[in-house]
Amino acid sequence: MRDFDAGKNVEPIPEDQPPENAGDWNDSRLLVPSSLELGSGAVDKYVISKQISRMQEPRRLTNDDLDERRIIYPESPNRDLVNRFRNLRTKLLERSGGNNFTIVVSGASEGAGSSFVALNLAAAFAFDHAKTALVIDCNLREPALHSSLDIIPENGLTDFLDDPDFDIGRILYPTGIPRLRLIPAGSRRETPAEFFTSFRMKQFLQAVRRRYPDRFIVLDTAPISDSPDARILTELCDYGLLVVPHGKITTAGVEQAAGAFSREKFVGAVING
Repeated sequence: MRDFDAGKNVEPIPEDQPPENAGDWNDSRLLVPSSLELGSGAVDKYVISKQISRMQEPRRLTNDDLDERRIIYPESPNRDLVNRFRNLRTKLLERSGGNNFTIVVSGASEGAGSSFVALNLAAAFAFDHAKTALVIDCNLREPALHSSLDIIPENGLTDFLDDPDFDIGRILYPTGIPRLRLIPAGSRRETPAEFFTSFRMKQFLQAVRRRYPDRFIVLDTAPISDSPDARILTELCDYGLLVVPHGKITTAGVEQAAGAFSREKFVGAVING
């Protein structure tokens, strides 16, 4: 990644079954349907910090696991990569005024590496012990995040969007990385635009951003050049970030991809490769 311009069958933590030795706190409470009714400032920051410190990790990826998967961590020997994602995180925080946000990460073309960038950007936010990150796989055609994390999910985003009675705690997966959670794509992957234009999707994204001011939400999408998904989701999110594969796309192609984002949401591009 260059400059910033502008498996194991892991079970989700059921909402109604608190983790062992976790007292009265349950990580799945961080995302529950009732939060859709709550606005900004509904949760005391002291309570949130206590919750963050108790987030349970049923399994923990080792440093070797993370190196193999090309996922950054604070002690990673690849200091250049770590620093680049830290710098990207810093620039985005400057843009948001330090507030949490939702961001779409989309490739300028097929194979640009948006999943790599989305996952590592989320990991960079999770470095901070006072913050959490949620990465959502919105590439319904070719989901990759669960494979990167060696997770075999039973349910995911489309299952939640398709059923108004579906408990969101069933799609919130621990990743093996402290303070980072994954929502996989889900079992239904046809007509993704219909899922993303639904009121339930809009309501969901608003809730996870407003309800928990210390959580940063990263959405990995299909290439913006190949589908309308990234454009649709960017309208629901705060920012859009473009991933450009180094040496594999023309300047005109990059400009066309960048132009697909709305001007007020587009924060720049990352050159990957």
